[in-house]
Amino acid sequence: MAIDHDRLFKELIQTFFEEFLLLFFPDMHEHIDFSHLSFLSEELFTDVTAGEKYRVDLLVETKLKGENGLIIVHVENQSYVQPSFPERMFIYFSRLFEKYRTRIVPIAVFSHDALREESSVFSIEFPFGDVLQFRFFPVELRKKHWRDYIRHDNPIAAALLGKMGYTESEKVELKKEFLRMLVRLELDEARQRLLLGFFETYVKLSEEEEQQLQREVKAMETKEREKVLELIISYEQKGRKEGLEEGMKRGIQQGIKQGMKQLIRNMARKGMTVEDIARLVDLPEKDVRGLLEK
Repeated sequence: MAIDHDRLFKELIQTFFEEFLLLFFPDMHEHIDFSHLSFLSEELFTDVTAGEKYRVDLLVETKLKGENGLIIVHVENQSYVQPSFPERMFIYFSRLFEKYRTRIVPIAVFSHDALREESSVFSIEFPFGDVLQFRFFPVELRKKHWRDYIRHDNPIAAALLGKMGYTESEKVELKKEFLRMLVRLELDEARQRLLLGFFETYVKLSEEEEQQLQREVKAMETKEREKVLELIISYEQKGRKEGLEEGMKRGIQQGIKQGMKQLIRNMARKGMTVEDIARLVDLPEKDVRGLLEK
């Protein structure tokens, strides 16, 4: 199943919006009045020339401290390489400005795995003068090294460790430090599960690596050791329970399907037409024919 990167990032940043700004834009965070904060409905823009629809990831209406006018913070996640992305950010910005007629802070989070130079400027220039210089605030996760963020008691830092720069040989240590951060944050279970689910979407350990992780945690000489072990065991048990429930659900669904197939075949053997069977079992005729042909 394809990962819905935009949905994952939107949920994470919306839940921890203030922490996101504090981590990556401390100067901006200083000026925002977080007592006035509301999330606006998603905006859908259509690019007529390309025939594509684009949905803005996150719009936040807020204020600057000491000011009456509203500002909008637009956060966009870019999970794949797109050379025309600065132009797309400008189009988003101009359409949002046209609708809301207020100041807008544009932010782009580059979460793709490619390590490249990302432009944060869209310009229109001529030999005789410049027409436009549009800039947005970039966050290039792959260029940030995970070790630089493990001392931050910030949930956004913890979740995004797995999208920062690390090597395959560091994966076990990376997850161990993530779990230590999770323990220190002392979040409620719902937020804890959000961070863990986000992290494990992007950092998957093999069974051997998971065993190595447990050995290293048990060898820790810090006060966090017992809590980290409890966290690992707790989520392992939940994972097994959820897996069992999902397996039972699939089994029930398979059983219902097999029972329906047998019922339809028995009805057909008794001379009933496909049309009559479809009407009685409340299925489309093509589905009935498909079950009879299998």
